[in-house]
Amino acid sequence: MPEIRDILDARLKMLMYGIFVSLLVLFTGLYFFQIVQADKYIRLAYNNRLRLIRFLPPRGGIFDRSGVPLAVNETTFSIMGYPLDLDKPGMLSHVSSVLSAHGIPVSVEDLKKTVRKQRWAPYQVIRLVPNLTMVQMAELFADPEFPSQLFPLPVWRRIYPAGAIAANITGFVGEISEAELRNNPPGRYVGGDIVGKSGIERSYEERLRGTAGEEAIEVNARGRKVRSVDVLKPSKGEDLYLTLDMGAQKLAMELLSGYRGAVVAMDVKTGAVLVSASSPTYDNNPLAWGVSAKEWQELTEDRDKPMLDRAIAGVYPPASTFKALVALAALEEGVIAPATTFSCPGFLKLPSRTFRCWRRSGHGSVNLAGALQNSCDVYFYQVGMRLGIDKLLKWCKKFGLGVPTGVDLPGESGGNIAGPGWKKKRLGENWYQGDTINYSIGQGYLLLTPFQIVRLYAAIANGGYLVTPHFVASESRAPADIGLLPEKLAAVQKGLDRVVSRGTGARAGSFGVAVAGKTGTAQNAHGMDHALFAGYAPADNPQYVAVAMVEAGAHGGSVASPIVGEILAHILSHPAEKNESEGD
Repeated sequence: MPEIRDILDARLKMLMYGIFVSLLVLFTGLYFFQIVQADKYIRLAYNNRLRLIRFLPPRGGIFDRSGVPLAVNETTFSIMGYPLDLDKPGMLSHVSSVLSAHGIPVSVEDLKKTVRKQRWAPYQVIRLVPNLTMVQMAELFADPEFPSQLFPLPVWRRIYPAGAIAANITGFVGEISEAELRNNPPGRYVGGDIVGKSGIERSYEERLRGTAGEEAIEVNARGRKVRSVDVLKPSKGEDLYLTLDMGAQKLAMELLSGYRGAVVAMDVKTGAVLVSASSPTYDNNPLAWGVSAKEWQELTEDRDKPMLDRAIAGVYPPASTFKALVALAALEEGVIAPATTFSCPGFLKLPSRTFRCWRRSGHGSVNLAGALQNSCDVYFYQVGMRLGIDKLLKWCKKFGLGVPTGVDLPGESGGNIAGPGWKKKRLGENWYQGDTINYSIGQGYLLLTPFQIVRLYAAIANGGYLVTPHFVASESRAPADIGLLPEKLAAVQKGLDRVVSRGTGARAGSFGVAVAGKTGTAQNAHGMDHALFAGYAPADNPQYVAVAMVEAGAHGGSVASPIVGEILAHILSHPAEKNESEGD
């Protein structure tokens, strides 16, 4: 049939044309991929044969001024794997079940999160599980169910021999968060890196972290290592020697046992910090190794706030320890002289209110030295009224109050020196004379940190120079001259000497060294009064200054002053040899 033959011939021609076009497309594709794009696919094939293993650098150690270790490294093992292997169906669930069988509970969701966080290249190795001991690794690799695609990598783990005694100072390290990755330049860190989270670990991250290493290896089709192509060894971070005296630090923590509070001690001339104790405290070792979300929540929501560094971030009314500044301001402004006397009948009566002295029977007629010695409130009420709030604020700023001291720890508070502008803005109220009267004895809206108080007393002890507290000697700064007149300063020093030798702070002088200082008892709306004492020693040639703040301690003279006296006596009787890093 001619018609059927024509149809078959037409279909045959279409089939031949189709085959021809298909061959043309095939050859064109072969030409494009094997000739035009040859270099690209050779490079991709080569890269698929390469794997990069990142080695975290050993972190620099942290030591006290005598070389006592505060933060060091311990070798542990991490389980490593490649995304190409981990992406295989069922791999992560299998890994999770094997780990759980060996007492290492890691959920599939946790593993997925870990992979997602660290994945930035298919040939970049990923750390699945960190901080395993040699025994744990041996048990895992002896298990025939353990995936052969995974392998161990020896790494370091941070340990803190001093633990809770210096946790607020050393801080702790942890795996970098997604937010921290975003806030750092690309390539500086990768997922899984360990960074300082708080304390010295965070402040000196750049010096402590070191430089990561990498090994490029060639693998076969099954992903197994064939040879090492290139190795960049990691370089260890810098060791840091702090000015901290661990003997005195340990003693301070023992003296604060059972209390909430802080103790700070430093060199009056340099600002080198020897003690910075905060109680209650916490053990920073588990935080560096990793805690569960529940454990972290319990720690951060603890009502006693163990993670609050009360030395730098706790703010309290300075109470009568502030009277030394009020006295200096009044002398420098010429509103009183050392011999100026006021009568204290036990109260000061104003038209709108009566202000009481802590001693209800009064102190009689007192001059400046006597008012400091016996902490006469009525004397300082009248001095404060003569000065006025503007001049008080002026001298607060001269002594660096109202702003952070600059100590080389993160999270420092600047306190609050308040004033008319602050009150109007914050409370919508005017400033009254009663506010100034409260201010003159360190109460009211005035709030300071223990570090601010200790720096104030260091300036009184060293002749009027404002130091910057520091833990690392290389970060010390030249003191700033406040410009105090020697005779004015001597009058205040005389009063502070009498506080201990015959006044409210006598218990500070019962440890064999001559101490000068001032007691303070701050009103506490939530319970018993806070107890404070700030002082320096030796009184006639000051070398060290210390402050103790005990929450709900009731009385500065009976609770806080002996703490400072014992700390100063310990420091003076246990001189530490300077480490080379501290300089001359």
